[in-house]
Amino acid sequence: MDALFAPWRLEYLMSEKTGGCIFCEALSADDADSLIVHRGGRVFTILNRYPYANGHLMIAPQAHEARLTDSAPETLRDVIDEIAAAQAALAAVYAPAGFNVGANFGRAGGAGIVDHYHFHVVPRWDGDVNFMSITARTRVIPEDLVRTRERLLAVYRKGATA
Repeated sequence: MDALFAPWRLEYLMSEKTGGCIFCEALSADDADSLIVHRGGRVFTILNRYPYANGHLMIAPQAHEARLTDSAPETLRDVIDEIAAAQAALAAVYAPAGFNVGANFGRAGGAGIVDHYHFHVVPRWDGDVNFMSITARTRVIPEDLVRTRERLLAVYRKGATA
């Protein structure tokens, strides 16, 4: 039997599931505990607890909105600006070869969180889909999320994302 050590999953598995919105709950909690990397006036950036790759970020409006059409034009501009800032921060920290940026709307569209839209920004490297992903359907994330957040925070604080 193969084993992959992922100690950060135990907290989630043992925690009480509230069924509430993970984004709204994160906004009302401590930034370090919720893995928030940056708060803007209308949007925020948070690390994905179950990332596809190191540095997998999510950008969401602070308002609980399900679709782009629910947001004011100013919020939509802030979302795009925050996606660009996330790419800049990830490029500074990890120097990826590329990015995937995307969003899913509604359950039929693949959204896991259907009532609070968000965009994923995933850094990618040549060859990052390897035998683990293909044969074991397992992603290997080599860096602890707390360390990832620390590294990204340092870049955001320096203003290198502007």
